[in-house]
Amino acid sequence: MRKIILSCMLLSFVGLQSCKNEEKQKAIEAAKAEGEKVVGTECYQAIYEKDTLQLKLNTLKNGKLTGDLTMNIAPSTVRTGELEGEFHGDTLFVDYTFKDSADKGKIFKNPMALLKRNKQLILGNGTMQTTMGVTYLVKDKPIDFEKVKYKFDSAECATK
Repeated sequence: MRKIILSCMLLSFVGLQSCKNEEKQKAIEAAKAEGEKVVGTECYQAIYEKDTLQLKLNTLKNGKLTGDLTMNIAPSTVRTGELEGEFHGDTLFVDYTFKDSADKGKIFKNPMALLKRNKQLILGNGTMQTTMGVTYLVKDKPIDFEKVKYKFDSAECATK
């Protein structure tokens, strides 16, 4: 009889503990969702010769950024995708996940660095390295923001 009572008490404690864990998990998810709310949106456009790039950045409450980038590169390449990242000082480091119109089914992921200078975002040229399938900007090599093609100026956000 004593073993049955102890077993029942043990099971009830386990049940109460799992309820507490569920409550903690819900609180963590609610805090995460609150941090991912969009607090601001900015749009940019860069034109270089026949290339046009359109960028939409969403600033989240937690300070990170998400957005969309469409690259129409002459004569026929179109890259459409999403980016996410954050500012480190005046430089925005993002991961750009996109599909290329030339490779229909493939999804690519590249790092990018954009320098915020005055009201422009300047897409930098940096040395990239791929290790175990992950591409990243090499930390020891400087990113060039002077000899670049794409300088994004503020633009009107298109409504969809």
